[in-house]
Amino acid sequence: MIAPSKKFSLVLADVDGTLVTSRKSLTSRAIASVKELNDAGIAFAITSGRPPRGMAMLIEPLTLRTPIAGFNGGVLTHPDLTLIESRSLAPSAARKSVELLLDEGLDAWVYTQDEWLIRDPKAPHVARETATVKFAAKVVPRFESAHLAHAAKIVGVSDDPDLIAAAESGLRKSLEAKASVARSQPYYLDITHPCANKGAVAADLSRLLEIPAERIVTIGDMPNDVLMFRKAGFSIAMGNASDEVKAQASAVTDSNDAEGFAKAMRRFVLGQSEQDSRSHPAGMSSRRRA
Repeated sequence: MIAPSKKFSLVLADVDGTLVTSRKSLTSRAIASVKELNDAGIAFAITSGRPPRGMAMLIEPLTLRTPIAGFNGGVLTHPDLTLIESRSLAPSAARKSVELLLDEGLDAWVYTQDEWLIRDPKAPHVARETATVKFAAKVVPRFESAHLAHAAKIVGVSDDPDLIAAAESGLRKSLEAKASVARSQPYYLDITHPCANKGAVAADLSRLLEIPAERIVTIGDMPNDVLMFRKAGFSIAMGNASDEVKAQASAVTDSNDAEGFAKAMRRFVLGQSEQDSRSHPAGMSSRRRA
């Protein structure tokens, strides 16, 4: 049993692959663990590549009271979804991102603060994303200047990992400091404002909630979560994360389909003893930063 090395005041969690299962559902144990955090005086917040309205279904069951960071921090809202801060891509960066994605053979989606724009409703992952965010995309024949003038996030979509990797490398070189480029899922490449990344989310919440970084815990599963690992006092990688992501976390929990989130909250944040959590076996390993 490894107890927390300090008192924590905030847990910042990724959503897909972390807080919810692969079926995109919240388990009763995940909900209960968030309630235990609240009862212990530890705030809980979520961040995702999803738009804020795509996380609305989580607000009530988790009794969220903290800012919600959508588009990897491109838009921060209150729990009632009223705006706190917004960071859109520069129109030139948005246009270049779309052009490069299409040139590389990926599909492209454009998210504004209020809309999800696509070119083909039958394209790969559109149905999956619709079921996940609980609202439909708007189909347009092409992405016009008016759309790209207010792009909060652009997504490259492909089931070919080599295409995703090539596009990620190419976009980073071409856009340099004009955008943040990171994979949010194996098949999604997110392009956002340069200050819209999960590391910035951790810093934003530290500022807005007046909580020092060393008292923040972050938990996630994808490469774009590593940035928030580096801005926290303690970080946890999911069991379904890659070895690369796990190596950069303070600790590793079980997968999102094996109650990894709930187990991590009880063991690493709430500091339950093995006796206290005997009915919920930990099945976790810890890895301190070197």
